Amino acid sequence: MSTTLPNAQTTAPEPRFTGLVEAARALQPRTVALRRQVHRNPEQGLDLPATQAAIQHTLTGLPLEITTGKSSTSVVAVLRGARPGPTVLLRGDMDALPLQEETGLAYASEVEGSMHACGHDTHVAMLASAARLLCSRREALSGQVVFMFQPGEEGMHGAKHMLDEGVLDAAGPPVEKAFALHITSTLQSGVVVSRPGPTMASADMFHVVVKGKGGHGGMPHDAVDPIPSAAAMVGALQTMVARRVSVHQPAVVTVAQIKAGTTTNIIPETAVVEGTIRTLSEETRTFVHQELRRVCEHVAAAHGCTAEVAIIPGYPVTVNDAEVGPHVIDVTTAALGSRWAAPMEDPLMGAEDFSYVLQRVPGAMAFLGACPRGVELANAEPNHSSRVLFDEAAMEHGVIVYTAFALDALR
Repeated sequence: MSTTLPNAQTTAPEPRFTGLVEAARALQPRTVALRRQVHRNPEQGLDLPATQAAIQHTLTGLPLEITTGKSSTSVVAVLRGARPGPTVLLRGDMDALPLQEETGLAYASEVEGSMHACGHDTHVAMLASAARLLCSRREALSGQVVFMFQPGEEGMHGAKHMLDEGVLDAAGPPVEKAFALHITSTLQSGVVVSRPGPTMASADMFHVVVKGKGGHGGMPHDAVDPIPSAAAMVGALQTMVARRVSVHQPAVVTVAQIKAGTTTNIIPETAVVEGTIRTLSEETRTFVHQELRRVCEHVAAAHGCTAEVAIIPGYPVTVNDAEVGPHVIDVTTAALGSRWAAPMEDPLMGAEDFSYVLQRVPGAMAFLGACPRGVELANAEPNHSSRVLFDEAAMEHGVIVYTAFALDALR
């Protein structure tokens, strides 16, 4: 498979970005090699020693100040430019997912039940090559670049761990602008999209225990069956979203699990209803939490049951800065040409812990398309699939955009 995109440029880059395409292309074998090394050895959660070691090894010899995390195996590398100036942060997450890989790739996961199905292996590789490229252009930088290699994005709040350990102050002068790329198999390979405002959703879990009174399956009148109550909650929650939440404030409530009972002739004492809540504003998030509790408690009461409702907070809404979000498109256009940049029309209802960083400093998350060659977008296996494939050639553009963002911020 080719690891280079065709017709990488349709217009000449702006003078400040001259040579970036050629430099990223020269680094592409190194970028691909690191990606495949990490892909073969996926690690989950906050403790990723092999991934951390691979990152440290690839950064060896570069003029970087490197530190590692205490509460996780994070890596922070600081590049100081030739002149004083602001500090910009570039982030790449490192962790894998609990999936058995079914891609058939020659470099498929060698770890049972673990897979880089969200592309974080590509993020590590692109950020490492961007660090190498920016080191080679240190004389053009007025300020500092913080490279944030982050574990624990998949539900473990890794960004928060790094914030608590001071990643925003790692360079001395605090970070003033932050940027992250996320690869996706469902966009044209090499295309970068971004937008201002809400870009990814908040993600919370709910856990409802419906309590009734157990009994014989043949004599339900002598029991209080929690299963009809739990079933009724599914429809009631969808009605709640449709009738209580404004159509201008998107919200998703998905019941993903209903668990009850042990056999066919016993009415159980309890039933459990679990799922996820996604919103695109903190106000809607709070409102849906309140309404979900009310609906579940009252539906249970209508069936003679009680409901214990727990909502487990997850990641907040990922909000791109009003200026930085669209500026990513300007920078991509300047470095690669208009063919490779596009505004992102709609937010995604997935969630990201880069949201914690964007709560603290202006910045943006952008998406890099990597649909495999010869595959229609509609047929591409999505992120988090055990069969997802990413066009490695797209990583060349990721390296360029990371680098161009920093050069633009520190020119």
